[in-house]
Amino acid sequence: QVQLIESGGGLVQAGGSLRLSCAVSGGTLDYHVMGWFRQAPGEERKFVAVVNWIGDRTDYVDSVKGRFTISRYNAKNTAYLQMNNLKPEDTAAYYCAVQARLGAWHDIRSYDYWGQGTQVTVSA
Repeated sequence: QVQLIESGGGLVQAGGSLRLSCAVSGGTLDYHVMGWFRQAPGEERKFVAVVNWIGDRTDYVDSVKGRFTISRYNAKNTAYLQMNNLKPEDTAAYYCAVQARLGAWHDIRSYDYWGQGTQVTVSA
């Protein structure tokens, strides 16, 4: 049973920073891609950031480019999302996800395992 445990969310003022962590346990699969998605109340879950297995390729939604950084530390089976210069528009539940098979990076349907979500709330 593969499990993804998220941590690092919380309340922060606009302009502040948070680092989200996603620890993967319970499985011995090849995780080709790890990504972060977010979902605001009443909205669809949307792509935020993605990183490949080696960690030398990343991509981001335009609204977070230059502010967010995704990375991974495979020795700990952990992915991170460093979020700087946070804005109220970033307020959402953030979910990490893993592709057990290679798939489209931005497509929610390509991800096989999901974390429970961690809430990020940014005040003005």
